[in-house]
Amino acid sequence: MHTAISREGSGIGLRPVSDAGAPAGEPRVIESSGLAQEVAAEEASDTRWTWDDTNNWYPALLADGVRVDRAHDLRLAHAILRASALSARTALAEAGPTAWDRLAPVPPPGGPTAAALLRPERHPGSEPLFDLGEITAPATRERPAGDRRDPGAGPSNEGPDEPLDPATELAAQLAALKESTDPGRLRLLLAAESAGALAAAEMHHAGLPWRGDIHDEILTEALGPRPRPGARPAKLEELAHRIRDALDAPPTLNPDSHPDLLRAMEYAGVGARSLRKWELEKLDHPVIAPLLEYKGLYRLYTANGWNWIDTWAPDGRFRMEYVVGGVVTGRWASTGGGALQLPHNVRRAVVADPGWTFVVADAAQLEPRVLAALARDERMAAAGRTKDGASTDMYAGIVATGAVDSREHAKVGMLGAMYGGTTGVSAQVLPRLARAFPQAIDLVERAARAGERGEVVSTRLGRSSPRPGESWAATQGSAFDEDAGADAQSRARSQTRSWGRFTRNFVVQGTAAEWALCWIASIRRRLWALGEISSSATAGLAPPPFDRRPHLVFFLHDEVVVHAPAALGDVVAQEVRAAAEEAGRLLFGDFPVDFPLSVAVTESYADAKG
Repeated sequence: MHTAISREGSGIGLRPVSDAGAPAGEPRVIESSGLAQEVAAEEASDTRWTWDDTNNWYPALLADGVRVDRAHDLRLAHAILRASALSARTALAEAGPTAWDRLAPVPPPGGPTAAALLRPERHPGSEPLFDLGEITAPATRERPAGDRRDPGAGPSNEGPDEPLDPATELAAQLAALKESTDPGRLRLLLAAESAGALAAAEMHHAGLPWRGDIHDEILTEALGPRPRPGARPAKLEELAHRIRDALDAPPTLNPDSHPDLLRAMEYAGVGARSLRKWELEKLDHPVIAPLLEYKGLYRLYTANGWNWIDTWAPDGRFRMEYVVGGVVTGRWASTGGGALQLPHNVRRAVVADPGWTFVVADAAQLEPRVLAALARDERMAAAGRTKDGASTDMYAGIVATGAVDSREHAKVGMLGAMYGGTTGVSAQVLPRLARAFPQAIDLVERAARAGERGEVVSTRLGRSSPRPGESWAATQGSAFDEDAGADAQSRARSQTRSWGRFTRNFVVQGTAAEWALCWIASIRRRLWALGEISSSATAGLAPPPFDRRPHLVFFLHDEVVVHAPAALGDVVAQEVRAAAEEAGRLLFGDFPVDFPLSVAVTESYADAKG
């Protein structure tokens, strides 16, 4: 049973909808102030709350102390169903674009990103809207996901103020599920995606414990005391002087200006073509040492300096702003704060509340294990099988099969298989891996060839890659013109190989993201089932409803951090492991593949990995 939620004038509309998409009761309109009470009362009925975007509704419920067990995020589900090859022949996928296609992710209300939308000026340490450190498909930016119009066509007929009807959209999505070629896979994907949205909102609400005083100590040790506005920290100023002296440059040289710095280095005969670290390290000149040190400290200052503390953790909690499904493969993105790039040198500031602890877990070699399961390559899966209760390093297991002669070769070769490495050691060992694990290597090779032909590939649960855009087609077409030169043909070949590398990794990285979503959903459910700690135990500093319960506080692709009462640390660790096993069964059934975890119970995040 679903309950579709929408705004109706000054009130909130609630419409019961059956799992078949039909009305299941009389619609009602309640006062906005009564929504939290209504949701809390209905939670026992096992309804699935259905809304346009989780961040439009759930943060306010959490602020009132109300947790939701199940939801259906229509924006996220719409994007998946519009693009999936499994639902390509459904009415929803074949329809023209609507307002649902134009919906953008909503940042958590009251956070730095929402504030920046009202006050758009940049500040030191700010980040772009999407902090994407993942594989991307540049051509997908030409049109929204699911928009199947010719990119050169005019605008759709729908106006910008077209009202969104959640109940109607839900019915269309449920019909698309039923008409798809594999409803079970897609249904699990939509449920996992929506559960991820709930978990992301809860992590923002609870926040990752953050000791501002320790963070200040870290910065002061590295940079000197906090500078006045507009000034450099003392250590950076000292290094700037050393850089100028080494280059015999005037006092006006600003090391933060890359063009000016490169010109000064050229004048001094340094021979640098860029300021990339790997290139600078090859050079022999007195400026290199202070410049590399400056670059490292400047990154700390701008990305996680004092302004970061003021902006992202002013109340002792880092409230990360995740974008669920923000990467084309389904991985999460971030709207700022560096949630996906939390550097090791500031993790010492992440300290559990008094009487509480962290349970930090990460999945070992997740993508190779996912590849083995996707391809149903039993020999490759066996290389990573847990033996005698101990986790096996998959790369060491590959060496034990005789496929390659070192762990380094196993790792480089497998990453090359998944990411398209065609040179160096990767190219040398790939044929040996193909002979040892033919099903796994064949899967990624077929995905690459499909991409080179401009075709769509899909993950285990049915998230599909976008097709390349018009520019790709134009480049390919020009290579076959009668007067096409060698340059045009070379560009076309390079483009096809690039898109093939994208689709090669899409199936693996996207399926790994699905495993992680199922893992999070299971952890979330299991933690809530543990119940509240006793009234005599020390409550945490997170706001209700998580002040007396273990809860997720951080997620990074294949790693989770749970904040838990110290007495429950070992119990939570067991539940996190059980959740990983459950995620594997949900995706791959009884196929014999293991997803072992490295788990640490610790009061400091910096100590989690030794």
